Amino acid sequence: MNAVEILLWVVVPYVSLAIFVVGHYWRYKYDKFGWTTRSSQLYERRLLRWGSPLFHFGILFVLMGHVMGLGIPKSWTDAVGLSESAYHALAIGVGAIAGFGTLVGLAILIYRRRTVGPVFSATTKNDKFMYLVLTVTILFGMSNTVLGAIGHEGVDYRDTVSPWFRSIFYFNPQPELMSEAGLGFQLHALSALVLFAIWPFTRLVHVFSAPLGYFTRPYIVYRSRDPHIGNRATPRGWDRVGDPRK
Repeated sequence: MNAVEILLWVVVPYVSLAIFVVGHYWRYKYDKFGWTTRSSQLYERRLLRWGSPLFHFGILFVLMGHVMGLGIPKSWTDAVGLSESAYHALAIGVGAIAGFGTLVGLAILIYRRRTVGPVFSATTKNDKFMYLVLTVTILFGMSNTVLGAIGHEGVDYRDTVSPWFRSIFYFNPQPELMSEAGLGFQLHALSALVLFAIWPFTRLVHVFSAPLGYFTRPYIVYRSRDPHIGNRATPRGWDRVGDPRK
């Protein structure tokens, strides 16, 4: 174990995760009004209608694949009878489809931001950098999937990357495992760590937003100020508040 291994696979991950956690806390505490996707739907809808679902559903399945591949030990899948060949066939098949959909969706969204005037004007330098890091991370991930499918990637990430990833959260890091992983996996991991570090300061914070308040907030009551009520019964929630001429 040398200093470079410790820096890349111990120091950088913990710094990235610390920025990820503390940054989200800071952003929520001091920039609640900026905690938004800054939606540009009003400017253009045709490309957004195709790009947004492809990207969001694709990235959701990519995330689920990473949770399974990195978070579930190899011994667990062996224990339930899922063979190594079946696991890799499932991972490569689903991963390739999800990754391709994510890339196509992201390409449409980037094309939309570049070619639609109002959307491009609303795109900040922060957005451009985020899109760059996100694209690079996805491309590295897809390249690993493709190389694994055609048999050019001889390293099993479940014996290297996955245990290293879990060791970070066990507070017992094993950087030597990442040194045994292929260059593609190393680049994918480093780009992902950069993405996690910038995450709290970009529009990606909306991932952790959910309109749960809608389920508990009181309904809005509308009351008519028209003095001429007519013959119809007043609908619920539209009670008169008085004569507006008074």
